[in-house]
Amino acid sequence: MVALEAQTGRRERPCTSPHGGECRSTSVETFDRPAADRAPAAPDRPPAAADRLPVAPGTRRSRRRAAPPPDRTPPVHPPPVDAHTGTLPRLVTGRRRTVLMLLGAVAVLSAAGLVAGLLSWAPEAPEPPRAASADERARLDAMRVTNYRDLRAGVHVTAGTGGARIELVGWVDWSRALAYLDVGGPGAGAERGLLQATPAVAVVRPDPGAVPTPAPPPLVPPTDRWRLHELPADRGPAPLLDLLFSLAADRPDPAADPAAVRWVGRDTVEGEPVDILQAPPPGRPSPPARNGPQRHWLDRDARLHRLETRLPGTGPVTVALNRTDRPTLRPVDALGGRPGLPRALDPAEQDRLHRLPARLRARGGATVTLTAPVGTTTNLRGAGWVDWRGRVTYLTVADVGAPDRRTLLRRAAAGASRMAAPAGAVAGTAEAPSRPPLPPPARGWRPDKTRDDLAVLLDLALRAGVAAPEGTARRIRGDSLAGRGVDVVEVRTARAVVRYWIDRTGLLCRLELRTRPGTWAQLDLRPGPVPRLGGPAPARPVKRPPTRASGR
Repeated sequence: MVALEAQTGRRERPCTSPHGGECRSTSVETFDRPAADRAPAAPDRPPAAADRLPVAPGTRRSRRRAAPPPDRTPPVHPPPVDAHTGTLPRLVTGRRRTVLMLLGAVAVLSAAGLVAGLLSWAPEAPEPPRAASADERARLDAMRVTNYRDLRAGVHVTAGTGGARIELVGWVDWSRALAYLDVGGPGAGAERGLLQATPAVAVVRPDPGAVPTPAPPPLVPPTDRWRLHELPADRGPAPLLDLLFSLAADRPDPAADPAAVRWVGRDTVEGEPVDILQAPPPGRPSPPARNGPQRHWLDRDARLHRLETRLPGTGPVTVALNRTDRPTLRPVDALGGRPGLPRALDPAEQDRLHRLPARLRARGGATVTLTAPVGTTTNLRGAGWVDWRGRVTYLTVADVGAPDRRTLLRRAAAGASRMAAPAGAVAGTAEAPSRPPLPPPARGWRPDKTRDDLAVLLDLALRAGVAAPEGTARRIRGDSLAGRGVDVVEVRTARAVVRYWIDRTGLLCRLELRTRPGTWAQLDLRPGPVPRLGGPAPARPVKRPPTRASGR
């Protein structure tokens, strides 16, 4: 019975008659099931039909109904939306507020400790200068040999201060004793532009309109406008070039006086630790009055990275070396052109040199262009012809140092003569004068007895069509000129060193002469027909009878 009531949710109540007899009807009383036995109803709505127990048909529904249990869960209201950002505001609970306060306190304490530490910190005292150790002196003694074995390095030289400051940027090749630099700075003056130099001679390519700040020069140097230039010995690039070339040697220096070498500090150059050593200039003794002591930034392998010194007439000098920037340098033509591997002539090359005169006479002549740096203040340019059949040369010659003057030169078997070119007879510029007038002027010639480098070069050009060169011949290198492959053959005699540029057909394309200052003068030839170069014979000196002194 109890089980049935639990399942149906109703129970029958027996009816008793007031008279004590049996009741013929029963009443059914409905009741609500416990909350645990039915699904909870949604708040604020009446119980569903499934939540109410059915009433048996034919029975009287009880008027007393069980009240639903009260819902003790508080209503959940969504937080308001921020009107500015459109997002829900961040709710800070009490625990979160406590954590934020703790983190802020830790940050304040850390900052206070850092400030107190910085106020109480003091840098370590630098190590005082001392006498160099044996290892440091040995590295300094080996520095120049290391530079020589490394062959080349990039350089940036700064000399002087203020308006007299000059800068050199480029490369130095210690193995070939060649420097290739761009000269700049406010104190560069007439040397502003490109510069190539050896320990004996320097050629420049002036560029007065260049910007004051120098930049690395082009790896392939320009071919024109190079000239021999005399550098003042006590200022400008000359003492700086001497300093650069003195940093290399093919053998170790004598051991320096231990008392003269000092260790003055440590530094880092391009991430590499170096020692700073102070010593007199290496290689040769130098009185302190002329050159001050030098400071060398040396690494563990005896490689120099930086040099500081003072030079008289120049002031403070700083040399920074880039040990990784070391391209192969190409000297300009005035310094002999790019190096090669000299060797003896093979049979084909020997045959072309032997047959050269006959082939030149068969061509008749050539148009020539002259480039001759023959003196520190004499840089000649010229144009004209050479006639191998008539054995005559006829040229216009100009000096870039005197751009308004032109000279006509004529050399023949009977002798040489020259004359000042008439005004307006020769066009062109000093760097590229035009060829001389035709026919040659009839008057104004005078004998030319000079035997300078230009005269030797023109005589060699005439002899090239007469007889084969005599002397010790060797092939210097292969090269190209005007798009043609040539062999550069050097012939040495007791009087001159000459280079013949001979193409594969056996024709002469260029003739070079080593000049007295140490440069190379070039005569470029384009074999072919030439105009008739006859004309008046060279003037002969007029012999005048001796005059008697008065009173005799």
